Amino acid sequence: VQLVESGGGLVQPGGSLRLSCAASGFTFSSYDMRWYRQAPGKERELVAAISSAGGSTNYADSMKGRFTISRDNAKNTVYLQMNSLKPEDPAVYYCNAARWAGTLYDYWGQGTQVTVSS
Repeated sequence: VQLVESGGGLVQPGGSLRLSCAASGFTFSSYDMRWYRQAPGKERELVAAISSAGGSTNYADSMKGRFTISRDNAKNTVYLQMNSLKPEDPAVYYCNAARWAGTLYDYWGQGTQVTVSS
């Protein structure tokens, strides 16, 4: 099982980034997908979630209207479009796959760094 994030980097305040998470080794279309982030000295927090078929999405309040989660089950990839980035958005962003089937199947990527600075 692998989840490989990409697309992080340095962006100015107000700028945009698109994160990608490529999945392999499991049936991607059966899993809900989430993006989390963790800033230095802070707990990991949920950013956005999308259901297995992509029909339902949820966002943390501070990301609503700025971030968009989407997925392409044909490409086994989930995306996070981040617009209007703020100084409080820098963190390591992690991709997560989760499925409950009598037991919790829960996989994590290694993370990608997002830095917002002028």
